[in-house]
Amino acid sequence: MPNVDRHGLVKPTPPDLMEDTGSGLDYGTRPDRMFGDIVGTDRFFVRSHADTPVIDAADWKLQITGDGVRQAVSLGYNDLRTNFPLTSIVRTIECAGNRRVQFGLEVGQTFEGTQWGRTAIGTAEWTGVRLRDLLESAGITADASEVVPESLDAIRARRPLPLAKALADDTIVAWAMNGEELPPDHGFPARLVVSGWLGAASIKWLGRIDVATQHVEVPWNTIDYVMIGPGYPAAGDQARGPAITEPALSSLVELPWPARLCPGPQIIRGRAFAGEARVTSVDYRIDDHAWQSATITSSGEPGVWARWQLRWDAQPGEHVLRVRAADDRGRVQPDSTPWNELGYMHESVLAHPISVGDNP
Repeated sequence: MPNVDRHGLVKPTPPDLMEDTGSGLDYGTRPDRMFGDIVGTDRFFVRSHADTPVIDAADWKLQITGDGVRQAVSLGYNDLRTNFPLTSIVRTIECAGNRRVQFGLEVGQTFEGTQWGRTAIGTAEWTGVRLRDLLESAGITADASEVVPESLDAIRARRPLPLAKALADDTIVAWAMNGEELPPDHGFPARLVVSGWLGAASIKWLGRIDVATQHVEVPWNTIDYVMIGPGYPAAGDQARGPAITEPALSSLVELPWPARLCPGPQIIRGRAFAGEARVTSVDYRIDDHAWQSATITSSGEPGVWARWQLRWDAQPGEHVLRVRAADDRGRVQPDSTPWNELGYMHESVLAHPISVGDNP
């Protein structure tokens, strides 16, 4: 195992690109600074539970162990890059606590945890190797049931995956992001990317992957990243509630909050995300007018957000824009979100304030 130092975050987090949550480690992407389908690495949101570890790739090893493999395997950085088929995927990652601030305003309380606004979501191109190929090099046993990746940061984060999800074509161990070497804050030298699941499943700074033949309970699927409250029964021996897998269905307007616009015809853009499902429609409503259909401008395939746009002839005054997404499972964003203790999975239609005047 390599020597690991720590020194906070590495990349700059300028306020014109990123929103400071106040934790010192967690910074979101300003929605008005998202331009293409892919979010630039310089502004991609950062969610960390401890300082970014400093890892020397020359010393780094990825250990594959557990009672669910026939032999333990140790892979170096060059092994990862040269000994397995290469794959690239475009996938969206979202923290389960995204929009926690809006959730708190909705129910009249402040939730514990990172105070995310709308900014803990981003899409990138991830390049690496399929997790399946790495596991097969160790020989998966017939009774293997869960895969448990572990990070090299100070808390040694672990989040179990069912074997079927670990073996999916689009679950990968990435060593590049947006065509460049994976940056330190985003998991160098290698991280997991779990398509359509909450960001906590995409473990950064991978150091070990255990394959287990039994269900594994860790803090990240029993105490944190679980739904606690009425309607959420405890699951497992220690779990306080059901573990979160996919993030909530949600939509995002690419404007500041609140927004200021000039009068006249406008094109307003945004994104919608449905986890492992596909976004099928996006509707919008200005003030108390009827709901109308926005135009979806990208496919919004499972695991990737859909981009949308609408045309509005903005008149001077104070307005409210509401946007709701629907997916191919028949889900539609509701007007309110059932309460849970940790403020996760906020999916409500947001009332986005917009002031239209001559001097935005």
